[in-house]
Amino acid sequence: MKIVFVKVLLELVLISSMTFCQDNFVSNVSKKGTSAAAFLSISQGARATGMGSAFVGVADDQSAFYWNPAGLSKLQGVGILIDHTNWLADIAYNFLAASYNLGDLGTVGFSFTSSDYGDMKVTTVDAPEGTGQTFTVSDVAFSIGYARKLTDNFSIGFNPKIIYQSIWQTSAVGFAMDLGVLYTTPFDGIILGMSISNFGTKMQLQGNSTLVTYDPDPTTVGNNGKIPANLSTDYWSLPLNFRVGLAYSPIATEKNKITLAVDAVHPSDNYESVNVGAEYVYNDLIAIRGGYKSLFLQNSEESFTLGFGVKQILLGNIAIKVDYAYQDFGRLTNIQKFSLNISF
Repeated sequence: MKIVFVKVLLELVLISSMTFCQDNFVSNVSKKGTSAAAFLSISQGARATGMGSAFVGVADDQSAFYWNPAGLSKLQGVGILIDHTNWLADIAYNFLAASYNLGDLGTVGFSFTSSDYGDMKVTTVDAPEGTGQTFTVSDVAFSIGYARKLTDNFSIGFNPKIIYQSIWQTSAVGFAMDLGVLYTTPFDGIILGMSISNFGTKMQLQGNSTLVTYDPDPTTVGNNGKIPANLSTDYWSLPLNFRVGLAYSPIATEKNKITLAVDAVHPSDNYESVNVGAEYVYNDLIAIRGGYKSLFLQNSEESFTLGFGVKQILLGNIAIKVDYAYQDFGRLTNIQKFSLNISF
């Protein structure tokens, strides 16, 4: 009966995903720059980034909150992931995720993402070099995730989250949900993963910065030329993303393990693309990674990725992993990521 339930659930996910994509995605228009909270599309976890962002079928650390929440079901005990990204234009992003395995009840956890743009000068037409004032920009996302194995081969996960953005004296709040499934196929060493990210509300910036004074008839003398008014801001959708991926381990011995991964990515604010990646782990101690992101995506600045990681066991049951990733961004130079993972 459980097997029948899993088959029905998998079919429902596939049907709903296809319907979702038909209703929310347009394949012949890129729609670049038409979504709010674009930071939600920045990959998390140096390991995943080093593998070319082909991770929806792997998803076996706390970065699964971003890639595929069903992957949380693979995690044992307690785990914490801290990730720092040196992004473009001296922007930094920080990601924190923690998980706790409840045994037969599944796995729960939370994630937190924040940005660091630094202070920026307030400029005007009369003071192009700055008025002496500064303003800040903030991107924040907080989520609580849950995943569970329904059978030995099938897992499902959910990740509801709150998104907050602000610039100067305006801000916006949104709510979204990530959904994911993992299926260990009958083919030896092959795992199928699917996820839908950022399915939620639209966001609208509002605040004191939109308050202005308005003259309804500047050609008339003697009327009130300073009527309080509020500039209208539009609603913008979140960057929806549908991923399907395969992970394959052709070699998995005590000393050597090789993982190959490929993801097909279908975002709502860009064209479709493919990510590929690989990881080699020696003696569960040293890992070397490489990949290529945004294959078949026209005019993309993203390309190859590289990464490595080391693991150390302390006190017999505390595992500490340190990972690094480099991603080439063409004319925009590169980004670098650093991750620290602690599990026990």
